[in-house]
Parts: sequence; structure tokens; C-alpha cells
Amino acid sequence: MHIPPGKKIFFLSDFHLGAPTREASLKREKKIVQFLDEIKSEAAEIFVVGDLFDFWYEYRTVVPKGYTRILGKLAELTDEGIPIHFFVGNHDMWMKGYFEEELNIPVYHEPHSFERNGKKILVGHGDGLGPGDHGYKFIKKIFRNKLCQWLFGVLPPAVGVGLANYLSRRSRAVTGASEEHFLGEENEWLIIYCKEVLQKEFFNYFIFGHRHLPIDFNLGKGSRYINLGDWIRYDTYAVLNGEDLVLNSYLNNAESKIIRK
Repeated sequence: MHIPPGKKIFFLSDFHLGAPTREASLKREKKIVQFLDEIKSEAAEIFVVGDLFDFWYEYRTVVPKGYTRILGKLAELTDEGIPIHFFVGNHDMWMKGYFEEELNIPVYHEPHSFERNGKKILVGHGDGLGPGDHGYKFIKKIFRNKLCQWLFGVLPPAVGVGLANYLSRRSRAVTGASEEHFLGEENEWLIIYCKEVLQKEFFNYFIFGHRHLPIDFNLGKGSRYINLGDWIRYDTYAVLNGEDLVLNSYLNNAESKIIRK
């Protein structure tokens, strides 16, 4: 795909709508909708790279309550012909067709490669990639198991959603502190993953979320790792203008906090 003149491709992730309170989530949702409204005139494509929701599960005839504004805006954008790609995160991996059928948005469950203006791009949420974190990788296999998903679906929505929200809050409480600090080239597991991939195949850009820390890291030889940060603390996003990819902060809320190496 060639990006049309005057158009751009936008990448953003980790909204975690629904957390930590309805009031805080609604404020964040309105801000994201405002951003999407502002970029729609210049957007050739939009990539939402996981954890749009803090929890999402599609029962056979029920979807989680709320999120009217963001879902309506996504539907509006696709109705106007702007392609949107959605990558599931570890908080909203249980997608079963709602986005495809109602919003005309393809859903990806694994990292996927794209080529735009001759630039090769690997996009994914980022959870479970790279070395270590064996406990989470084991849990992820359980969550993605069809039988386990069916068993969860047997629970009444009030029980299932309540349990999921409780576990989600505990997860953030455990991982929140480490997400604030860059761990160094040798310890950032997504940088290690990118280097492993580069030994087999070249990409100009690796674009991930999940880390909750905005990072623009030069991998050498024309390749870069971009972590999109989040819209809880940083309001950060990446934009590809056809020639280069830039990591920005909406309204300059966190320009000084973007890690560039």
C-alpha cells in the first residue's frame, strides 16, 4: 500500500477503558474520541494495538455495557472508508466477531507484518513475546484455550465480568511500578525479541503496546522499536507520514517523558 499524499497512518494502544473507575474511564474515552475526530481528515489508516478495554468478553448474545462513544466513533470512521486494524491485548483477547461484524474492523490475535511506502512494519500488542515471563505465558495459553473460554462463558455475565475486573485490578497493582522505568537495552524483553526477529527478517519498524512506556529505540541498520505507551498517563501515539515514523504525545502531555535512544 502507498500512503496517499497528505495522508498519514496512526498507531495507538492501551486505553484500558473501564478502569479504574467509570468516571476516569469516561473522561479518557472522551479524550480519545476527540483525538480520533481530529485526525480523521488526514488518516489513511488507524491501528489500535491492543488493550482498548480493560476487560472484554463477548457472550453469545451479550457484550460489555458501555463504551458507546468509542465504538460509535470507530464505526463512523470505517463507514467513511478509513481502514482500522485492531490487535487484541492481554485485557481484551476474547474477541469473537463483534468488531468484524458490527464495525468492519479486522482483528489480529498475533503480530502481523505490513508494508507501507516500502517500509516493512511488524505490529503486535507485545504480551508474551521475548524471553522470560513464563508464568504469564502459561496463563495466556489457558486464556486462549477454547474450552476455558467456553467455561468462562457459562458463568452469568455479572459474575464473569466482576471476577475479570477484580483480577485486572490486581494485575495492574503488581506490574504498575515496573512500567514506569526503562530497564535498559539488555533487559527490555521486547527489544530482545526485535533483535531475535532481525536475525531472520528485516523490518524498518517494530510497533508494540503493552509496555505502557513510550519508547523510540534505534535497533541499528535502519530498524527501530516503537512502544506506543498508553492513554492513561502519556496519551502517546505514533504517526507514519510516508517517509518517517514519529512517536508523539497528544497535546504535548508527555513529550519530555518519551524515551528516545
